[in-house]
Amino acid sequence: MNQNPRKILAVVDDLFFIVKINDAARRAGMVAEFLKSGTDLVEKALAELPSMIVIDLNCNSLQPVPLIEVLRSKPELKNVSVVAFVSHIQGELKMQAQNAGADMVLARSAFSLNLPQILRRHAGMSSVARPA
Repeated sequence: MNQNPRKILAVVDDLFFIVKINDAARRAGMVAEFLKSGTDLVEKALAELPSMIVIDLNCNSLQPVPLIEVLRSKPELKNVSVVAFVSHIQGELKMQAQNAGADMVLARSAFSLNLPQILRRHAGMSSVARPA
C-alpha cells in the first residue's frame, strides 16, 4: 500500500482550525479529513497512509499523548508526519507530545501562521525549512 501524498487526517474540534486546515489543504492541492476519535484516526491512517496527521493537543475528544504513542508504534506509519498544536502556555504537554514521537509541536498561533508552508512541504510543492 502506497502513501497518499495528498491526504491529511486530523483530530481537531476547534471550528476555527477546521476551517483553516481545510482552506490551506485545498490551496496546497490536498484533502483534509477530520475524525472524531483516536481509534478512528489510527484505523483510517493504517488504511490510507496519509501524508500527514494533525492533532490538536487540546482536543476534548481524545487523549493526545497516548494517541501519538500508538501512531508511532505502528511500523506502517513510520513515514507519516505527525504535527500537533497546543496552547502556548502548555509547555509540559508540548514536551510530552514531542517525547511521544510527534514530528512537530507548535503553539496554536505558530501552527495557524505556518500552516500553508507546512502543507506545501507535505504536498511536495516546495522544500520549506521546519519552523522552530
